[in-house]
Amino acid sequence: MLQVINRLLILSFVTAVFAGSATWEARAVEGHRSDLVNRQFLRVCADPANMPFSDQKKEGFENKIADIIGDELGIPVKYTWFPQAVGFARNTLLAKRCDLIIGTGQGDELVLNTNPLYRSSYALVYPKNKGLDGVESLFDPRLKDKRVGVMISTPPADLINKAGLMSKAKPYRLMVDRRYDSPAEDMIKDIRSGDIDAGVLWGPMAGYYANRGGDDLTVVPLIKDAKDGGKMEFRITMGVRQGEDLWKRQLNDILNKRRADIDRVLLDYGVPLIDEDDKPVTQPRG
Repeated sequence: MLQVINRLLILSFVTAVFAGSATWEARAVEGHRSDLVNRQFLRVCADPANMPFSDQKKEGFENKIADIIGDELGIPVKYTWFPQAVGFARNTLLAKRCDLIIGTGQGDELVLNTNPLYRSSYALVYPKNKGLDGVESLFDPRLKDKRVGVMISTPPADLINKAGLMSKAKPYRLMVDRRYDSPAEDMIKDIRSGDIDAGVLWGPMAGYYANRGGDDLTVVPLIKDAKDGGKMEFRITMGVRQGEDLWKRQLNDILNKRRADIDRVLLDYGVPLIDEDDKPVTQPRG
């Protein structure tokens, strides 16, 4: 009996050693994956001319959010600038020139997504007191025979077609180098001049530009159209490299802790925030 007990004790000890070794190795591997993250600077990948998101003057709301994260980490923010078009992630984050993309769509397979920074939707923009007050859907009869601006190859383009508005729609290019071209600003100018009656833009751009350059325009998130089968709303996350789970969790902790500060920045820039119940967020949460 004593011999059996000794064998069991030895087996338990060996099992514990191997279990501890496996746990240590798992942590070591996970830690090694995060070794690429620079801990002396918050190295952010950003577009140098993509307001209201970011620019080299650090005036965008993603710049302000980067400052919040850097403040929480206690390190300065350092940027790698690259136009946010085809090849952006490959030439910045994946090239290990920086460690964080502040804004990327949830489900982007090139990166590991954090928890959402915010949830917003495409929005309809039109002037006040011009016959469209109260319009909340692209299928509203009051938009019939109206000229509506739309970004090519965006989700609202399909709904504009289904609503029978495409024949008079004015297209605007989506993929441009914002250092030289700004279709969103062009659309807003065309609404103000009367060249088009209304336009559809991604919410953060709609909210920002509708309150600049003239009388305030009405901005209506297309939540009703999203409920009718059109994908109008999206969650925006931060992006890190695949496998950097420790870094992702650290960022998620900061998002939870500084939620109110981040919401305040987004609301200050006019971003139409929507909660998970499709209700507008008008005050900082957290």
